[in-house]
Amino acid sequence: MRATFLIVLVALIFQLVGCTTAVVGGAATGAAMVHDRRTAPTMLEDQAVEIKALKLLLDHPEISKHSNISITSYNLKVLLSGEADTQGISDRFAELVSNIQRVELVHNEVVIGPSGTLLDQTNDVYLTSKIKFALLSIDGEGFDATRVKVVSSQGTAFLMGIIKQDVAQKVVEKVRFVAGVKRVVKVFEYY
Repeated sequence: MRATFLIVLVALIFQLVGCTTAVVGGAATGAAMVHDRRTAPTMLEDQAVEIKALKLLLDHPEISKHSNISITSYNLKVLLSGEADTQGISDRFAELVSNIQRVELVHNEVVIGPSGTLLDQTNDVYLTSKIKFALLSIDGEGFDATRVKVVSSQGTAFLMGIIKQDVAQKVVEKVRFVAGVKRVVKVFEYY
């Protein structure tokens, strides 16, 4: 009887933790939606595209075992970054992703060569955070740093978002001078 009680108690605790995570996560998602230029359905579609692309990667071990590809979807445009052993592997995955329903464009920025190490991946995360922090100092009418999606891979900063062209130039100039950035790739849409 005591064991049954403990099992039920543990299950209830996990459910409560899950509810808290859902409430906090939902609030953060709601706040992000307020600042994003994409519609809520497009944001959800972007998440679905990323999940479908990840499933494609997992379903094709001939690709996944020979690559370290990251997938980012923004406004139904997909950025592929990371590394692959051969151009054929990179191109094959880009082709598979381009066939996902609703994907409008695939930017294949996968580098051919050995996969990055755990240290490389940690450096990419750190570089992304430095870039996001630097964007906070940009002055401009209506500029919101949260509207720029930043992806880093081996010193390359990929910039995504829906912004004005003159603002995009300010963003690129700011990012170019962040320590650790070797190259900046614009994947912006302009309005």
